[in-house]
Amino acid sequence: MRRVRPGAAVSRGIAGSRTAGEERALTSVAAGDTYEAEEPQDLPRLWHVTLSVSGGEAPLKEVRRALEQLAHDHPFLLTSRYANDHAEIRYWEEARDLHDAAAVALRLWGEHRRTAKLPPWEIVGLEVIDRETYHQRIAEGYGPLPATPVGVHPF
Repeated sequence: MRRVRPGAAVSRGIAGSRTAGEERALTSVAAGDTYEAEEPQDLPRLWHVTLSVSGGEAPLKEVRRALEQLAHDHPFLLTSRYANDHAEIRYWEEARDLHDAAAVALRLWGEHRRTAKLPPWEIVGLEVIDRETYHQRIAEGYGPLPATPVGVHPF
């Protein structure tokens, strides 16, 4: 660490360095200022979420009823597919960024486990993609199939 006496100028041997007694003007950027090339980062966007869960076997009838209740509790659910030991839930989430959308998705199963009487399965997969990527995949024929028919269906 280099120490400088108050009022003394620091010279680093660079052409145009300040001389003793010169003061350097400080500049700042006010909060909220953006450059023309920047877009505001706090506007919500749509994210397509696919949440995969699995665990011990549960009766299909109970799994279906629980997923239907989850769809009722979480109205943005598009479709759910299920078997007696795993399920996949797909929906659109509105969030500021991918981190927020993923955080909501990772809480979804646990927060609704008791109220919807979901099986005690764990989250084993999560995919969160923006709307543009989702539609690009669909157009190119290699993305997740569109969520039709909407609802809860067996695999």
